[in-house]
Amino acid sequence: MRITRDTLIRAARSAVTQRTLYNRRIICIYLTGSLLMEEPLLGGTTDIDLFFIHDSDQPVEREFQKVTDDVHLDIAHLSQSVFHQPRSLRGNPWLGQFLCENPIVLHDQQHWFEYTQAAVCSQFNQPENRLLRARPMAEEARSLWMDLHAGVYDTEASRLWAYLKAIERSGNTIATLTGTPLTERRFFLKLGERAQALGRPALSTGLAELISGEDVTDVVWPTWFEHWSTFLLQAVQGQAASGADAASSIALMQPFRVSYYIRAADAVRSENPPAALWMLLRTWLRTVLALPGASLPPEFQDVVRMLHLDAAHFEERLSGLDAYLDSLEETLEVWVHQNGV
Repeated sequence: MRITRDTLIRAARSAVTQRTLYNRRIICIYLTGSLLMEEPLLGGTTDIDLFFIHDSDQPVEREFQKVTDDVHLDIAHLSQSVFHQPRSLRGNPWLGQFLCENPIVLHDQQHWFEYTQAAVCSQFNQPENRLLRARPMAEEARSLWMDLHAGVYDTEASRLWAYLKAIERSGNTIATLTGTPLTERRFFLKLGERAQALGRPALSTGLAELISGEDVTDVVWPTWFEHWSTFLLQAVQGQAASGADAASSIALMQPFRVSYYIRAADAVRSENPPAALWMLLRTWLRTVLALPGASLPPEFQDVVRMLHLDAAHFEERLSGLDAYLDSLEETLEVWVHQNGV
């Protein structure tokens, strides 16, 4: 099957028709994410990002549904009560931003979307509102650094996750000043152009240096890739054998979600090594943390050691993160001055 943006949108419309045929409590459904781009595929795979707005709270906040081996639905379920104070969403970098980025409305009762978008998105891109979305991310990154520096985290896995989260928050501080925040697969693919838009391209390369190292070569990558993909697939099989609910679990993914990351990382590795490495680290560690014991397997420990993210080198990494956060905070100060906030 040849996958195009049009076929993906038709698949989304079909799914929406099936879901709304007998469910009158769905108020609105809109499509956002990669399908708003000219080229939504990455590694021959993509997801269809849908927001389902209901008239009440839902037992499941996020759901994945397979369409084909290469395409799946990624559905966020929200109650309309989330939107009752629309002005507050002007400071929400995720929900507010994706609502205001001209999503495709696939289902709407009584013009709910039209009224809600108008209320949320008025003055949404004013400098003070951009800052309102970006500054908390920078502050959270600094808070994570302080906790790491104080030794708050008592396991290697939790310490490393906090470090990666600080990097993600730092990168999305940059991204949010210029547009939508960046999701996992396209984080380092798009970060460079966002940093360039701020006139600070070094913020992108500097962030990549916080996870990479000289030992990340074409010689070691195939071994890391094999161990990573094997681990994720075994986690999925273990989840299925235990009877766990795959639809409600993000960390232990379904097979098509594993392929979604593995094929994307394989496709971007030669063009953008940090982007591939980021996907490997984040998904591998997130899955580890969802397993009993949350201990790094030996193969992952080798990766961490070669990247100098292990205990022996972690203080040095924290010093690098500290210096980076200083630059990020300086960038925010300059941006505030330039935009008269």
